[in-house]
Order: sequence, then structure tokens, then C-alpha cells
Amino acid sequence: MTKKNKSEQLYGIIGLGRFGFALAQELALAGKDIIVLDKDEEKVKAAASFTDNAFVIGSLTAENLRHAGIQNCDTVVICIGEKIDVSILTTLTVIRFGVPHVIAKAMSDEQGSVLETLGAEVVFPERNMAVRVAQKLLAPNVLEYISLSDEIDIIEIKLSERINNKTVLELDLRKKFGLNIIAVRKADNIIIEIEPTLMLSATDTITVVGKKANIRRFEAYLSK
Repeated sequence: MTKKNKSEQLYGIIGLGRFGFALAQELALAGKDIIVLDKDEEKVKAAASFTDNAFVIGSLTAENLRHAGIQNCDTVVICIGEKIDVSILTTLTVIRFGVPHVIAKAMSDEQGSVLETLGAEVVFPERNMAVRVAQKLLAPNVLEYISLSDEIDIIEIKLSERINNKTVLELDLRKKFGLNIIAVRKADNIIIEIEPTLMLSATDTITVVGKKANIRRFEAYLSK
């Protein structure tokens, strides 16, 4: 497959396990052009319900990948972390094609290190999901969680009665907890231009960015 419109992004998904299939489906539902590849005919048939570019490929050779059009993609996500040798060789092939953005799933730090050395962006889906679940179990007020680094998180957190009828200025998260508010959700209304006079209530949620330790201190404050 070649790109229909040079201004539009073309995505390649190699491997239709749970992670790869869900990723492909979400991109397709968002109206993106995608190519999906897998050796399992049933999985490819299922993917064909949301893309015309779903191909059965038994062997991920450079020739087969090129024939499917992977070299034309702007981003390729390699979702075959369980088979380390295949993951590494496929990543190397795609990078050699000159694809601008290559993302590879990894199952271990060692595998991730090799993939990063090759030039891929590495994701750990199972580990990331485990962290998200643990975060919600440990902090029931947390709604969404994104880790930016080993020290910095972005958290969407439900407020409590301790915050009811306080303004952003009165709460003063930056001074008291070292956190910055980047969004406030009031019912279905999301506010991103945060004024000091904005009144907060116990039913609101706020999205903050800051150090993990400072976020934990704020979570403890809400729970008291």
C-alpha cells in the first residue's frame, strides 16, 4: 500500500495480539490509514472489518514487509514482544527501511535496551497497565495516570470535601505541594485556562503534573 494523501499519516501495525489489535482498531476508528500484518488468518480476517489493508504474512522478511507497503508508513508499531528474536530483527528491518517513527513492544528491560539501541521507541504495555491498576488501587481518587519519567507523573484526580469551595489561589498547589494544575473538569466541561479565582468543588477533578512524592502527599491530604 502507498499513501493516498501525502499529508496524512500512514500507520503500520505488525502483530495482532491483544495490544496490536486494540491499537489498530482505535487508529481505524479515529479515521487513520493503517496497514496490519499477522500470521494468524483469523486475526487478520477480524481486522479486515475495520481496514482494507490487513495482510496474512507467515514470515516477516524484508521482502514480505516491503510487499505489504510497510516502508511507506510514517509510524510502525511492532507488537511481537514475546518472540524476542523476531521482534529485534523486524525492528531492525523497519528502521533500515527509513520509517521515521518506529515503536516496539518489549517484555523485559534487556529486550527494551536492545530495541532502543536500534533506534526504536520502546513501550512496555503489560508493565504500564500493571502500574496504572496499582496506582488506582493505592489511590482510589486517581482517575487517570501517565508516567512521564521515573520522577514525574501526570495525574487526573478526584477532589474531596477538603477542597470544596476553595479557589485555585486558596488551594495553592504549587506552593504547598509543588504541583501544577493543567486542567480542571467540572461535569462535562474541561477548563485548561486556569484562573486563580476559579472555584473548586468536591465533585471536580483536576489534572496535575509534578513529582511522584509530591502527588502522594496531595493524595494523602485529600484522604484525611
